[in-house]
Amino acid sequence: MESRRRRVPAMAPEERRAALIAATIPLLHEHGLDVSTRQIAHAAGVAEGTIFGVFESKSQLVVCSVVKALDPQSTLDALDAIDRGADLRERVAIAADLVHSRFTENAQLMNEARKLIFAGAADADTHSRIATSRQRLNAAIVDVFRPDAHRIRISPEKAARLLLLHCGADAFGPFGDPEAFSGRDLATLLLDGILTKNTDEKRGEQETC
Repeated sequence: MESRRRRVPAMAPEERRAALIAATIPLLHEHGLDVSTRQIAHAAGVAEGTIFGVFESKSQLVVCSVVKALDPQSTLDALDAIDRGADLRERVAIAADLVHSRFTENAQLMNEARKLIFAGAADADTHSRIATSRQRLNAAIVDVFRPDAHRIRISPEKAARLLLLHCGADAFGPFGDPEAFSGRDLATLLLDGILTKNTDEKRGEQETC
C-alpha cells in the first residue's frame, strides 16, 4: 500500500509563504521556470491548492522565490568579515573568491531572474529589490578596496566594478572557466596587470633616455 504523504501542520499565512518559498528554491535550481505547482506542493508537503491560498499565482511564488534566493546577505556578511587590516592583495583575493562562488552557485537562478524581467513577470518592487541587491554587493566590494584607495591608480568604485565584471564574465561568459578560477590570480591581474616588472622597467629606461 502506498504510504500517505505527511502533511505539515497548519501555519500562519506568512509562515506558509516562507515555507513554500523555501521548498521552491531548490526546485528552481533544478528545473528553472518550468517547475510545476505540483512539484512545489509535493516538496512542501501540502495540497496543490494551498499554494494559491497565500500566492495569487505560480508566477508570484516563483518571483518571490528567485528574489529570496538571490538575497546577497550571506555573501555581504562574509565580505564584511574580511580583515581590513590585512594586505590589499589578500583582501581582494578573498573577495573575488566569494563573489565568484556566489555567481557560479546562483548562475541558474540569475538566468531565470533575467527571463522573468524580460517577460514582464517582475513588478516594480521586484526590480527595485534586485537592483538594491546589486548595489549592496557593489558597495561591499568598494569597501574592500577603500582602505588602500591612496595606493591604487583608479577609484575603489572602478576597482570594484572591474572585479565584479571579471567574476561575472567568468561565471556566465562563453570564455569563462569557473573551475579554474582563482581569486588570487584575479587579484594579481587587477593590482599588477599582465606586464612583467622587467618590461615596465625597460620601458621606463627608454622613455628617460
